[in-house]
Amino acid sequence: MYRIAILGSGKGSNARNLIEHFKDNPHIQVQVLVSDKPRRGFLDISYDYRINLEIIKGPELADAKWLNRFRMKYRPDLIVLAGYLKLIPTEMIQAFQGKIINLHPSLLPKFGGKGMYGSNVHQAVLQAGETESGITVHYVNEQYDQGQVIRQEKCTVEPGDTVESLAHKIHQLEHSALPEVIQKLAVHP
Repeated sequence: MYRIAILGSGKGSNARNLIEHFKDNPHIQVQVLVSDKPRRGFLDISYDYRINLEIIKGPELADAKWLNRFRMKYRPDLIVLAGYLKLIPTEMIQAFQGKIINLHPSLLPKFGGKGMYGSNVHQAVLQAGETESGITVHYVNEQYDQGQVIRQEKCTVEPGDTVESLAHKIHQLEHSALPEVIQKLAVHP
């Protein structure tokens, strides 16, 4: 069994999508949700799918006791950052070397870094007059959005696009590409 942990800070649309995608897969399973905010999104998903939810603040991810308990209890093969906004501490990166990936709503290296998430990214893309945007799935390292790229998917930015319409295009790319990346990693870790 290929076990996935999902970290998020928001509503959890990508977490819900991954759980739905893999719910009948006998080889890949979401084991746990981790959030730094006890918001309705992750709480609802945890309840709906009967998946454990851990609420833990960003700096606590570096705690050796928590990391050891997390590793022993859930034994994740992959940790997916899907809307998780905090920088992952070095201790966690080292504990799960090569097993943490991030989903970013732009074509990195453009529009990455601290504070570049969600509508902030889409607004920046539109203000820059970009003709394309997209998503990047990458490995996580000690810097925001600078890990090795696994996959990028593009979409056209139309002249009439708004933050909302661009966000919709990006969500469609995220919901199709992220499960595919995970499936490939599960087969060829």
